[in-house]
Amino acid sequence: MSPRATDLALVHAAVLLFGFAGLFGKWLALPPVAIVLGRTVVAAAALAAIALARGRPAGATWRLVVNGVVLAVHWTAFFEAIAVSSVAVGLLGFATFPLFVLLLERWLLGRRWSGIEAATAALVAVGLAVLVPSFDPGDATLRGLAWGVVSGFTFALLAVRSRALARTHSPLDVALWQNVFAALALLPVAWLGRDALPAPSARDVALIFVLGLACTALAHTMFIASLRRLTAHTASVVAALEPVYGIALALALLGEVPAVRTIAGGALIVLAAVLATRRAA
Repeated sequence: MSPRATDLALVHAAVLLFGFAGLFGKWLALPPVAIVLGRTVVAAAALAAIALARGRPAGATWRLVVNGVVLAVHWTAFFEAIAVSSVAVGLLGFATFPLFVLLLERWLLGRRWSGIEAATAALVAVGLAVLVPSFDPGDATLRGLAWGVVSGFTFALLAVRSRALARTHSPLDVALWQNVFAALALLPVAWLGRDALPAPSARDVALIFVLGLACTALAHTMFIASLRRLTAHTASVVAALEPVYGIALALALLGEVPAVRTIAGGALIVLAAVLATRRAA
């Protein structure tokens, strides 16, 4: 397997775990801020243990501090989308991020993008449009999609910034510090709202550990590692498979049956991901 093919395998495995993470928004009886705080604390502790076992991790930089804050916003918006609507809606709102990646790479990195990249992003946009059932501001689906779009924009920003960091930092160090600073950013928010936070049950704690270890520490490190040879756009459009993986898992484990519109929109997203993968191979 070539190095580029290995990176594609890494990003697909990471995206599968990211999609699985969406189900925890329904399984956990906790608000989004508490879920993300627990997730980042567990992930940071696991990554720190690995980093220390390999030697002293590289020091943090202000760019990693900013990335941590962006990561905190991204995950909080993601779980808020699922809380106010469904796993499918939250994931499909998040699927807008390839459009933002194209704009951010052009603005922040000065990268010219090709027609095929614009086409794959357009396919994602069309797929999302097919999935929107109503534009009523009071509709739970629309509110979920709005939070999902915020999650998508912040993920795009994180992907572009992480690609730049992947050239000078190890994936483990980037994932470690981003989770550390995400947790630190959420601590004051959780403290101010502590009276409204329910006490977690033993089941909640166990789920947080699975979410933090498998769907965060492992998945996050694999995704960042893939950015060493893949463009942020390619990795991000492959990550558009997250809604497809998540919807399939929600069907199997939560009994959420996708509508015909969901299948149609998801098919367009899969096509975009396949085109991006073939171009990167």
